[in-house]
Amino acid sequence: MSGPSAGPLPNPLPRPDGELAALERAWEGPRGWRFPTEVNNAWIGVLYLGTALLFFVLAGLLALLMRVQLSVAENDLIGHDLYNQLFTTHGTVMMFLFAVPAMEAMGVYLLPAMLAARDLPFPRLSAFAYWAYAIGGLVFFSSIFYGAAPDGGWFMNPPLTSKQYSPGVNADFWLLGIGFIEISAIAGAIEIIIGILRNRAPGMTLARMPIFAWAMLVFAGMIVFAFPAVIWGTILLELERAFDWPFFRAERGGDPLLWQHLFWFFGHPEVYIIFLPAAGMVSMILPTMVRARLLGYGLVAMALVGTGFLSFGLWVHHMYATGIPPLSLSFFSAASFAVAVPTGIQVFAWIGTIALGRPRAAVPMLFILGFLFIFVLGGLTGVMVAVVPFDWQVHDTHFIVAHLHYVLIGGMVFPLIAALYYWAPLPAGRPLSKRLGTAAFWLLFLGINLTFFPMHISGLMGMPRRVYTYPAGMGLDLWNQLSTAGAVIAAAGIAVIVWDLIRNFRVTNHAGVNPDGAGTLEWLPQGSYAARSIPRVSSLEPLWDDPALPEQVRQGQHFLPGTATGRRETLVTSPLEAEPQYVAIIPGPGWAHVIAAIGTAGFFLSLTVELVWLAAVFGAVAVAAMLHWLWTGTDLGPIHDQVDIGGGLRLPVYVTGREAVGQWAMAVLLIVDGVIFACLAFTHGYLWLVGGDAAWPPAGTALPDLAAPALAAALVAASGGAMRLAEPLLRRGHSGLMILAVLAALALLLLGLGVDLLALWRAGLRPTAHSFGAAIYANQFWQGLHAAAATVMALYLAARIGAGLIDPVRRLTFDNVRLFWSYTAVQALAGMALTHLFPRGLWA
Repeated sequence: MSGPSAGPLPNPLPRPDGELAALERAWEGPRGWRFPTEVNNAWIGVLYLGTALLFFVLAGLLALLMRVQLSVAENDLIGHDLYNQLFTTHGTVMMFLFAVPAMEAMGVYLLPAMLAARDLPFPRLSAFAYWAYAIGGLVFFSSIFYGAAPDGGWFMNPPLTSKQYSPGVNADFWLLGIGFIEISAIAGAIEIIIGILRNRAPGMTLARMPIFAWAMLVFAGMIVFAFPAVIWGTILLELERAFDWPFFRAERGGDPLLWQHLFWFFGHPEVYIIFLPAAGMVSMILPTMVRARLLGYGLVAMALVGTGFLSFGLWVHHMYATGIPPLSLSFFSAASFAVAVPTGIQVFAWIGTIALGRPRAAVPMLFILGFLFIFVLGGLTGVMVAVVPFDWQVHDTHFIVAHLHYVLIGGMVFPLIAALYYWAPLPAGRPLSKRLGTAAFWLLFLGINLTFFPMHISGLMGMPRRVYTYPAGMGLDLWNQLSTAGAVIAAAGIAVIVWDLIRNFRVTNHAGVNPDGAGTLEWLPQGSYAARSIPRVSSLEPLWDDPALPEQVRQGQHFLPGTATGRRETLVTSPLEAEPQYVAIIPGPGWAHVIAAIGTAGFFLSLTVELVWLAAVFGAVAVAAMLHWLWTGTDLGPIHDQVDIGGGLRLPVYVTGREAVGQWAMAVLLIVDGVIFACLAFTHGYLWLVGGDAAWPPAGTALPDLAAPALAAALVAASGGAMRLAEPLLRRGHSGLMILAVLAALALLLLGLGVDLLALWRAGLRPTAHSFGAAIYANQFWQGLHAAAATVMALYLAARIGAGLIDPVRRLTFDNVRLFWSYTAVQALAGMALTHLFPRGLWA
């Protein structure tokens, strides 16, 4: 294949002696017992994926136990209590501990190579996310062995999961145990978003990005907007369980449907969160398998974006049977149909690509064909359940179980296995077995269809989901026996894949292995430092268009062929056109992220079992470890002057302001924060709507006079002003006055929030009396968390100023703290308006 040339080589002459050795020393990984300190995303991605596959196998074993229980009527092998824990843990592990982490793992591993980056910009963040997920996830799964696993379904609907009906710690294990998984997912999403937008090879414009990068960008963006809803929902439900704040108690003004709105605002996009990266993998693998370029690249990229956008209008798709108004049903039913359009565009693009090329009977191609068959069947039943009257008939039956698994297994598991077989030569240096892969495909394809297709029939016959047994004589025995047999066959297929991985998979660095002749950059020769040099990109398939490129990269004839500073580095480019902007120094191995992960997981798990003192210890350890990694890894300053990266191009090593990737990361984190606050405001508005004018606020409720909140607002606004005063002091080098300004800003913020809280308490408002008071104090709780974070950040900033580590050049810490401070002040003012003006507006 021929295409555009990348232009003249930046470094056409042989590279100097010792350059490659210095690069290898900078990227040398730890050995032996220090292995957990590694932060290289190539290693973290493999660990991430391996752990996700472990959870997939464990959750599959739970599914097998459930299928054995349901194989015959009136079976007493497993009691209803254990069965409830089995299906809840199975669903939770599959969705939270397998599906999303597996997709993040593929992104963390593949994206640096696909983008020709040395690494993503925050490798310690990825490593922290992995270890928190692995440690906390294994402890969470182990709860099933001592009867403490969650038992209210993976969706945890109240009032079933309220303290009244679930008095043990089972529900708390879900609510608090999922906390570290949510943190891990958001941390990974921030890394992926910034990495895709700022670490692409020069010339790799948005229109030249690999389609997998588009899919992962939409995936990470959806996490940023979807996960905050479930975070806020878990906070509310845990506050109700722990302190009797009645958000979901109807007799005190709450509404259990509030949980469903928050949860499914996350839960339905979740389906597309795990499908879109899988679709991106298919769009990457298929052209190589058929030796033809992807048909309609632009349309496929826009379809990914459109699917992500439309998926946020579908959450009531899961709530048709809850009695919501007919107009709402019509809107969400139409949205459920509309989301099929961008998905259909991708399916037709894949079919067209196959028609343009010559398919090969390779294992990845088999799994892609299986994906198309199973996923399209799942999509057809999805269109059926989008029809409101039909959904009323099959709601909470095994028909829904069948639809869900056809979509999830067809839409995510089959593409993931195709990706395993396609990209295995990257970390392993050699392909997996074609014979074992083919056998695994047929076992899985037959087993999955035999497991779930009969469930459509048993569901239409009325078999409810989430029941541990059923009466004899209903005609359900045959269909359940077929499903159980199919599950055993599918399990055999998974066992074959696991055996193939054990036999053939070894983590190494491939030296240009490209067995299928792929055209994208991840197949360049790789070392621990990724590609030796970074090429300028001018097409979608650079290796097809320039067959000499791999050898040129290996010889260091492109950009950044060595280490310019003697440390680990990655090239930062502009977000749209991918023009080089600066060389970013990235951290190497260390223990801080591991200790922070242990502390984070221990904090949430200790709260679960009500060991508050131990949770405080773990929390302090986590915060201290995070502060240590920030202290040693930011604001290092211009260690070198501008460095030569090849072709006469000289770039700075350190930048501040809007170009700094650290400030981009803070901005994305504040978007997450803002979405949570939007969910907080939704809580107020929803409880008012369902309660009616007379019930919100309830009769006899007294709010404080506006004088107190006006004073509080003035103090908070002054806090933001005091932080802004530190800017001119920083430029003039007045470090002592700058510390005073930061501490004054902290004092004003804490005083303002304290005045507001005290005024509410003195007015007699209590969070346990009614949902109105609970919502008000939930707002105060959220502002209090920000006050605690602001306290830590202000003291940390003051310490760095005092240590002489902040100056007009090395100011990233100051810029990020100021950005967070401005957001916190604005959010606090909006929270006060919500508390004091919103109810008065309703009274008026």
